[in-house]
This record gives sequence, structure tokens and C-alpha cells, in this order.
Amino acid sequence: MTRNRVIGIGETVLDILFKDDQPQKAVPGGSTFNSIVSLGRAGVACAMVTEAGGDHVGDIICRYLQDNGVSAEYVCRHAGVKSHISLAFLDENNDAQYVFYKDHASVMLDGRLPQIAKDDVVLFGSFFAINPAIRTVVGELLRKAHDAGAWLYYDVNFRKNHIADLPQVLANVEENMALADVVRGSVEDFGYLFGLSDTDAIYERVSRYCDTLILTDGARPIRVYTPGGCETYAVQPVETVSTVGAGDNFNAGYIYAKIQGVEDQASRIAMAQRWSQDVCGQMGNNISDELVVFLDNL
Repeated sequence: MTRNRVIGIGETVLDILFKDDQPQKAVPGGSTFNSIVSLGRAGVACAMVTEAGGDHVGDIICRYLQDNGVSAEYVCRHAGVKSHISLAFLDENNDAQYVFYKDHASVMLDGRLPQIAKDDVVLFGSFFAINPAIRTVVGELLRKAHDAGAWLYYDVNFRKNHIADLPQVLANVEENMALADVVRGSVEDFGYLFGLSDTDAIYERVSRYCDTLILTDGARPIRVYTPGGCETYAVQPVETVSTVGAGDNFNAGYIYAKIQGVEDQASRIAMAQRWSQDVCGQMGNNISDELVVFLDNL
């Protein structure tokens, strides 16, 4: 157990996973949500800042957080509003194609917010972190966290369906990078954002705001850029049942290593990959009981 608290800021959905067009499992999810639940399962003190409807799905989401050791006190719920749903269709490689049932313009964040302190870690990302509808609230919370000396990890996670929103949200992306201690993104993310595919060019652009970048590129090596240079780490192959939550648990594993006092990047990346591989071996969004037991015995 660590004294650090991890605050997640992001959207929440109910993920319904399909294989061969047949539903296999329904579980609460969302990029930051998946990371926070896995950290909670690993015994880290966590809280989730998000919003959900005042419906049965919202009840499932809050209960799922609490059952996995995550505080739900900052889940903003609204009577008469439906929670978001995501359908994840797994292909022959067990990669997911998503269909979302939600309205980003209807998102509201008008509930109680945490007081973030120096020893806290803040994980945030995806469209929730740049959505103009809630940017006033999210931006202020992130700036207060930065000013308090918290450690901020920004997972860009920018998707093709939001390219049309770029004129409205690019400044929010750039501010998020400037507030973060670590930026994590894929080559695909930065292709959509900046029209860049060359990894060095991506870092040159990101380093205007944040000097530490974790850059992933599918099965190709992971690159960690810092002012001292670039280190590369091979992606370990793994047999997959589902890749849903793989990147989210990479983030969680990296953060877990950091708050356990691991300083070197190679060991942090190794832990991140261990968590990512674990979630790929099951039909779900979070680390397994077996990995939890392993972590307890470290």
C-alpha cells in the first residue's frame, strides 16, 4: 500500500463486448476509468471524477468503483439522464471496433470535486479532458492540481471521429500537455492531432509543452523521450483474448511503478507492459486476480 492517491478524470461508459456478433460480457469502462479500477484493485487509494446518468447503469458504475476500492464520491450523476453505452466488436485479432451511444454535448460536471494535494497523482485524457462543454471545470481542476505540485499523467487518446472538433479543442490539448509531467500517446493519435508520423517530429512538437513523452506504435517498439534522449523498448508478444483496456492498463502499470518508488524508465515500462499483457489475456477491462496476488507479494 502506498500513501499516494490517484485521481482519475475521464468519461465512463458501460462496455458491452461482442465476439462473432454475440455479446460476451458487460462491464463499466472508459479509458481513465479502466486504469483507475485496476489501480484500485492493486490496493492504491483512488477516486474517479466522472459523470453518469441517474439510471440503473449509473448504479452499476458506482457500485463497480466501490467494489474495486475506488471512491465514487466525485461521480456526478443527473436524474433523468441516461448513462453512456459502448459496443466493442472484437475482430479475428481480438482488437475492438467501437460503436458509442452517447452525446458529448450533454456531458455535465457540476458536482463535488476533490481537493488535490502535492502527493497526489492525476491521470486524465481522451475527449473528456478537452471537451468544450466541461472545459471550464476540468481546466480549472487540472491547473489547481499542477499548482499544488501533484504529478500529472496525460493520455492523449485522440480519435479520428473528433478530427472535426480540432479547431475547438486543440488549445485544450496543448494546455493539457503543458500541465502534464508525462504525456502518453500513440503515433496514430499524433497523426490525427498534428498530421505527423515521424516519431522525432512528434516529440519536437510535444516538447514545446512537456519534456517527457511515452510514444506507442502498436507492435512496434515503445519510445520514451526525455531531455536526455530517446530510449526504445520492445513490445512483448502476447496471446490475446481481448485488447480492450490494453493501453489503459499500460498507463495504470506505469503509474503503479512510479508511486511504488521505481525511478528508472525500463522498470516502469516493464511494469506497464505486464499490466497491459494481463488484461489482454481475459475478457474484461481490468487486471486479473492473479496479477493482484502477484503485486501483493512483491
